[in-house]
Amino acid sequence: MASLFSFFIRPAQPDDVDAILQLIVGLATYEKAADSVKATPELLRKNLFETPFAHALLAFSGSAIQPGKPIGLALYFFNYSTWTGRPGLYLEDLFVDPEYRGKGIGKAFFAELGKVAQEKDCARMDWSVLKWNQPSIDFYEKTLHATAMSDWMGMRLEEAGIEGLKKFAQV
Repeated sequence: MASLFSFFIRPAQPDDVDAILQLIVGLATYEKAADSVKATPELLRKNLFETPFAHALLAFSGSAIQPGKPIGLALYFFNYSTWTGRPGLYLEDLFVDPEYRGKGIGKAFFAELGKVAQEKDCARMDWSVLKWNQPSIDFYEKTLHATAMSDWMGMRLEEAGIEGLKKFAQV
């Protein structure tokens, strides 16, 4: 009889920054953007634990008693909806090592994120997915019954654009 694959999920801890970075690089590689990773252990420690702008959940093979290697990451933060008057949970990144996909880890991450969202009285959960990532889109729509936000378009300013906002400041 085949044994079932075992894994567990827990909140990230400061000692996990190297594992978090390893999973971020794995995600960036999957998204064909490995050169875009600028995160360092120091930045992760500062921004996840010292001044927590974001939070992370980690999946490990094995059990909490005998943990194996880190195999997945869910990184999220809280936003606020003026329309609902309540917070929301924004899932910035979800990554499961390709070797461990199809074993229920993504579903388990969403179950944990759902618990966090309910504990924090979040009115909704949001995330983005790359348009070419059809396996993830299918999972979100067919398994989670998530709604694509086709009326909205993502916008971004990076560092140079943020710096450029100074020209609009009132003197």
